[in-house]
Amino acid sequence: MLTTPDFTEITPTADIRTHRHGNRAKCLQRLARLEMPVPHTVALSFDTVRAIADGKMPDLAALVGIFGPGALLSVRSSSETSDWGGPGTILNVGMCDATADALAKTHGPDVAGAVYTGFIRSYAVDVHRLDAEEFENPITPRLAKQAYEAEMEEAFPQDTTVQLAEVLRSMARAWEGTTARLLRQAQGAPADAGLGLVVQQMALGPAPGTFGGGISGAGVVQFVSSDTGEPQITGRYLPRGQGRQALTEGAAQFIESDPRGPALEDVAPDQVQALRDAHGLMRMRLREEMQIEFTLMDGALSILDAVRTPRSARAEVEIAVALANDGVIPREEALLRIPPFTLNGLLHRQVKAGAVRDVLTTGIPAAPGAATGKIVFSAAAAQAASARGEPCILVRRETSPEDIRGMHAAQAILTERGGVTSHAAVIARGLGLPCVAGATQLQLDHRKKTVTVPGRKVFHEGDIITLDGSAGEVLVGAAEMVEPALGGAFATLMEWADEFRDIGIRANADTPEDAAMAQRFGVDGIGLCRTEHMFFDSNRMTVMREMIFAENAGDRAASLDRLLPMQRDDFIQLFELMKGQPVTIRLFDPPLHEFLPRDRDGIRALAEALDLPVSRVAQRIEALQEFNPMLGMRGVRLGITVPEIYEMQARAIFEATVTSSRKGAPVVPEIMIPLVSARREVELVKASVDAIASEVRSKTGSDFTYRLGVMVETPRAALRAGEIAEHAAFLSFGTNDLTQMTYGLSRDDAGRFMSAYVQQGVYPEDPFRQLDIDGVGELMHLGAERGRTARPDLTLALCGEHGGHPDSVDFSRKAGFDYVSCSPFRVPVAKLAAAQFAIKDNGLSGDIKA
Repeated sequence: MLTTPDFTEITPTADIRTHRHGNRAKCLQRLARLEMPVPHTVALSFDTVRAIADGKMPDLAALVGIFGPGALLSVRSSSETSDWGGPGTILNVGMCDATADALAKTHGPDVAGAVYTGFIRSYAVDVHRLDAEEFENPITPRLAKQAYEAEMEEAFPQDTTVQLAEVLRSMARAWEGTTARLLRQAQGAPADAGLGLVVQQMALGPAPGTFGGGISGAGVVQFVSSDTGEPQITGRYLPRGQGRQALTEGAAQFIESDPRGPALEDVAPDQVQALRDAHGLMRMRLREEMQIEFTLMDGALSILDAVRTPRSARAEVEIAVALANDGVIPREEALLRIPPFTLNGLLHRQVKAGAVRDVLTTGIPAAPGAATGKIVFSAAAAQAASARGEPCILVRRETSPEDIRGMHAAQAILTERGGVTSHAAVIARGLGLPCVAGATQLQLDHRKKTVTVPGRKVFHEGDIITLDGSAGEVLVGAAEMVEPALGGAFATLMEWADEFRDIGIRANADTPEDAAMAQRFGVDGIGLCRTEHMFFDSNRMTVMREMIFAENAGDRAASLDRLLPMQRDDFIQLFELMKGQPVTIRLFDPPLHEFLPRDRDGIRALAEALDLPVSRVAQRIEALQEFNPMLGMRGVRLGITVPEIYEMQARAIFEATVTSSRKGAPVVPEIMIPLVSARREVELVKASVDAIASEVRSKTGSDFTYRLGVMVETPRAALRAGEIAEHAAFLSFGTNDLTQMTYGLSRDDAGRFMSAYVQQGVYPEDPFRQLDIDGVGELMHLGAERGRTARPDLTLALCGEHGGHPDSVDFSRKAGFDYVSCSPFRVPVAKLAAAQFAIKDNGLSGDIKA
């Protein structure tokens, strides 16, 4: 073994460190320790490569001397983590006139000429950045050298050390380039991430059937499917090939015998078995599924490299679970290996990797998944399309509660305005629908039923598009899809997550369908049921509007009496679906104007339904308008000024409680008051709710209990949590509104400028996408501390959309919260994140040990 301050020969005992030499160098050493047939390899450290970029070259004569005279070398990048990338591999360094002559004697002139020509082309284009077109036609070394000399005005170098110096310098400087730095930083690399390089002796053997030689070529093989993660030998082998040529050459063969064509196993079964054995050893000792790059030299197997097998989200989970089930890694490590957001690729349909993508426009990726369907411009059109069995995508300038039924009917939602916590985004995530919001280039004409993007054709209602909510892209036509995978390894992973997590995970569920989906993901209850979403059915909407137009409390109560049985049935279904688990029901929250039409046709239809003059209906709608309705008469303010609404809802909850309890499911409903900012608000609502509970107990002859709590959405509620907690059994922080009010930002409009703010470092991240720990989080800490001081048994929760983000889960655990609640399709992400944080806090790193 030769070690200098500049480079180290890779042997089983050499001092090779991932943080100093990179991931590839360390992997090659691990292969050497496993006694794999790895060619001679030398590792250059991060510091050496930085010095090369600055013009200081190591002792190349000593380095080349390790390999002996006439050796051909490859140079590969070795970043600390394979995801960070690096410059492409350069093969056949050392190829020159003398080497070509020697190679012609052993391999034949055709092989020697092809290798020499290929190296000259690579050296010119990849190392010296010469115009690739100048090297497309030369098919002999002589012509290639002439093209090189014409461009460089110097002879093609014949000295291996000169060639190697230029290769190393080119790769070192490419790593320091702006584009490379931005690409790796996007993968999480620090700005000062280092690059190592490995120089490896190439294996070249007699070509098949030429000069009496044995089997020679190169290939790449893996033993699981990159799409599914299930056992499957895939890969290609190219006779007389080099490097990874087999993956791109049409003449490449299969690895194992295959009826579709020739395979390496047909002529070299022992070598294929040796690859199987190598895979088994790597899987057990490296504790990972590896993709192997190999060569055959006169029948002798050499393993040049092994990298983590490329994999989809589904394969990621399948591989980790299989390794744990086989005892290769513990369950804790299997959980730690899966980035939580990876699960979105299993929960939703996705555009298949490599599929053709004709991007029409982009927006904010507001809800993950992908869907294809016909464009529709209204909720009614979406419902009609659904009735015909036609998948559709609802396209709106922005959505409102009136669009709820259409959103249920659509396959995906696209809006011109809004951000990650807009109405469209929140509802879409709850329904598990892909959503792209804030697609500002869209030009919608609802009257003509067209949508246009500047420079593209006009799209009409009925035209087909694909929405990729994970990427925030709108695609023309139908894209090839991958279906979700919720069973098998995914289900096992969720069971393991439940074993290790130490915080409750509930779901935000407004309908029986939402609750059923939440149960499928194994939640600990419902943490937020937004009752207003139950009123947007067309039958209920009319009654709701009658209530709004009522002249007095008696008339309002009469209308609400008609809604009571509908609400009661809703709650009965939820209670029975949740089977005794807690259900937190938020009392009515939105301003009343959201239930009223805004266009002329809608106003006329409402006037007919209520048998009132159009002018009177218009006047009433105008009177209900507010300058800033999200800060106006909504939530508890509406409940106090129009108490009949909360009284009806409380009665429906308690009657449903009695009915469900009689069927054998013990129910303790949790009633949550929204938008509280003062203790007196809670006192007033509590007195009313307690009175309704007494009435129902008396009327039914049944006893029951319930818990009353507060949704903390205003900064004042967080600051005054101590006195509010005196009358509340729980505080649930609604981070959507709390973020909006803390920042003074409209969550629906902030998307227009938020990307510029994040890019310029005003905010580290969109606070509606990722919880602001420093600002909003401090308010939550204060609220939690003051609430628990006043009432030690106070239950604490987070029920905003942030609840499904790993950072919010970690924050909530450390703050002593009892649970987080999020949209059903975000539950698996939250559960996995919770398990990972619990495992890390218990000291298991999950690092791979060699």
